[in-house]
Parts: sequence; C-alpha cells; structure tokens
Amino acid sequence: MKKAKKLLGLLLTMVMMMSVAITAMAEDETYSITINNSAEGHTYEAYQIFTGDLSTNEDGGKVLSNIVWGSGVSEAGQTALGDAAAKAETLKTEADAKAFAKEVAPYLTTAAGSASTVTDGKYVISVLTPGYYLVKDQEGSLTGDNDAYTEYIVRVVGNVEANPKSDVPEVEKKVKDINDSTDDDMTDWQDSADYDIGDSIPFQLKATLADNVSSYTTYKVVFHDTLSKGLTYNNDAKVYIDGAETEGFTVTSTVNADGTTTLTVSSDDVKSLDAGNNSVITVEYTATLNENAVLGSAGNPNEVYLEYSNNPNKSEAGNNETGNTPADKVIVFTYKTIINKVDGEDKPLTGAEFTLEKYNKETDEWKAIAVVKNDEGTTFTFSGLDDGNYRLTETKTPAGYNTIEPIEFTITAEHDVLSDNPALTSLRGNETTGEITFTSSTTEGSLSADVVNKAGSTLPETGGMGTTIFYILGGLLVLFAVVLLVSKKRMSCEK
Repeated sequence: MKKAKKLLGLLLTMVMMMSVAITAMAEDETYSITINNSAEGHTYEAYQIFTGDLSTNEDGGKVLSNIVWGSGVSEAGQTALGDAAAKAETLKTEADAKAFAKEVAPYLTTAAGSASTVTDGKYVISVLTPGYYLVKDQEGSLTGDNDAYTEYIVRVVGNVEANPKSDVPEVEKKVKDINDSTDDDMTDWQDSADYDIGDSIPFQLKATLADNVSSYTTYKVVFHDTLSKGLTYNNDAKVYIDGAETEGFTVTSTVNADGTTTLTVSSDDVKSLDAGNNSVITVEYTATLNENAVLGSAGNPNEVYLEYSNNPNKSEAGNNETGNTPADKVIVFTYKTIINKVDGEDKPLTGAEFTLEKYNKETDEWKAIAVVKNDEGTTFTFSGLDDGNYRLTETKTPAGYNTIEPIEFTITAEHDVLSDNPALTSLRGNETTGEITFTSSTTEGSLSADVVNKAGSTLPETGGMGTTIFYILGGLLVLFAVVLLVSKKRMSCEK
C-alpha cells in the first residue's frame, strides 16, 4: 500500500512538457490552476482525466486515491483506455505522462471549471473539483498567428501554478553588397544593398527553430519568399541545417501575374533531416537585377515569412497545424544618371552620342555600361547604376562643336544596412576629372547634370578686318605688276 501511495504521489507531481511550481495550500472544496506568463490570445481549457480522493501526504505532496475516470473523458475513451486505476499505475515517468496525454486527448469531452481571460500574464481556471487534469489551448484559437499551442499540461488539483511551455521560430532575410569599383570583398549579410542592372545579387534566408522541436512528432518548415519584379531568380538555391548542406528540402519558384516571383523552400519534417531544438536552417541563392528594377528610394523590396508547425499535441505526419512568422524585408536600390547636352549659352543641343563606362577593381579595366544615341533629342539617361566610379565619353559630337574631354565621376549612396524598413538616405555625384555638376534626387534615384559643347573656331566673314588685309595686299600686288609692266614698255621704247 505504501508503494502504491508513493507511485501515485509521483504521478500527481508530473509535468507534461512544462515546468510547474506547486503551491501547497490547505484543501478547499474547489481548486484552481493558474497559468503564468500566458500570452494574449491563448484560451485554455481543463479536462478532468482522473478523479478520486485528494489528500496530502507527510511530505506535503498531493495524493489521489480511489482513482476513477473523470468527467473530461468520454465513455468511448473510458472503454478504449481501460480501467482508470490500472492506467494510472502505468504512468511512472514524465515520458509516460507525455505519451498518456496524447493518448487520452482524442477522447476529451467536457471542459471543467470556470476560465478567465489573461490578466497581468496570468490565466486562471477555477472551481475545479479534486482530480487529475489535462490543460490545453482551445482548438483553433491560434489559426495563422505567430504563436504556438502550449504543450499538454497534466496537473493534479490542489491549487497549482504552471509556467506554460511553447516557443516559435524566427526568420530573417539578408543581402550582401559590394562597390566593385573600390572593394575587394562583399559586406556581411545586411538589410539593404545597391547594384547595377545585370548584376547577380546574393540573398540569404535564415530560420532559427523553436526550442521545443523535440516535443513534436514531425516538424514542418516552409520558407515563403517573394522577389520583386526587378529580380530574376537564378535557380541556384542551397539549403543548410546547422551549417551542413542538405538536399531534403523541396525548392520551387513561380513567376506571378504581376511579375514578382514566389520562391518556396519546404520540408514536411525537418526532424527527419536531423534538425532539433534551436536548429538554424539557412537558404542561400542569387538573383539578377533586371530591366524592371525600380529606381530610387522605393527600391526593390523583397520579403520572406516562415510557416512552421505550432501544435506539438498534433504533429503526426500529414497532420501538422501551422503558424506564420511576421515577414522580414530587404531592399535593393539602383540609380540613374541624366545628361543634358547644352551649348555655351545653356541652350539644348542635338546630335550627340555618349558612352558610359564603369571601372572594375577586380579586372582593373573600364567596362562599357551603355551607349546612348539621341540625334533629335538633348537628354541622355543611363538607368540601373550602382555606386562606383564612372567615365562619360562623347562618342559623337554635334556638327560645328568641339568634342568634350572624357569626364570621370563617382556615384556615392548611403542606405540603412540594419533596419526593419531600410531607406535610401543620400545620393551624390562628384567629378574626379572634367567639368560636371550633379543635382541629386534620392526619391527618383537620379543624378542630373548639364554637359556643355563649345562651338569650333570660324573663318571671318566678307568685310571683316581679317579679309580687308588680303584685299589691300592683293591690290598692292596688282599695282606693282602694272608699274612693272609700264616700266618694261618704256625701256623698250627708249631702245
């Protein structure tokens, strides 16, 4: 009998996947379960599993004797599970209690007690008669939220307090940056970057799993990543679990009607891929900045959210209830340079052609970005530029004007590199050779400047001082010739 009482005492103090502080109090007619540190949105229910005679042993522990099935277990459940006292005898460890909680859960029928809403982080279920209770979140109460169901709580009443155990993963998206005119290496992972159209951009998705993955039978993880229409996915995603590459994920990409791309990276059970509590799952891929890229401060935002298993009490294969994290965003910026061709009087000038080149430090050479012709117009736009060093060359000059010397200039941009909503904070253009002055607009992502062509030298017109001297000299020569001719004739006559 003493042995049976000790076993029942152990059973009554077990905690189902949570830490519990039991407050020893004198037995009252009814009792309460207080759930501490409870998040808003949780609605808890208590189901009486066993009932019987509640007493306190000599060590102050609660003992339930003369055990029978409680009011929270259906008749079908009582039949399927067998004798209540015999079932209680099998619960010798915490693992046994965990398994029993899931076994009895399908047969829960009527919630007991009077529940309250969360107040100051406490949720109280009161007016409970003596017994052994399974406490859980109300079904469907957390649909779609960034929250997880509390693991089943199995408690005996006297008055008790419990600290619920539930956890959710986190996800973040990052991008790397480089100024290829000046830098040798890329930056660390950050929240914004700027690139030229045509550049390949590295992205990273990183999920840190919940600290109770081990409580789930299977654990589902799905990255839902959206690339703006200015980015083309390069079909090169790689997935890592705690730093080791894995091929256990399914990767799909879909181009949507609005031009965006949805990238989905999923596994129905990361536990089968050796992921566990607090594991880090990383996805790395590249995308190319394309001609649809948005210029200026609006940039090209890209977001990811994580879908994850959030009910450890129902996590069998194919039966995962899931929640979603908030989305995390990065932005890729790109810019444009606008050249206005004018004459020496600042009047628009047609008939020019320009080539823009960018210096690449790795190859130590200038690479042509674009050639822009505009025979009838006077404005030349070079879109999709990164920060860096550039050279503008006039490859066709308006007739009657002198060709300008090549102009070298630097584009410098600043943007938030660590921010939930990164912003473009400044954009500047500065000449290094030649004459050019830029006007900046961060909103449009533009640097505008006038480039002046000066007219060539012209010959003096008729009647000008320059031709008069030729007329005078010509007249003198004619006169000299006449005098010489007359002199010769006189000399001939005299002979």
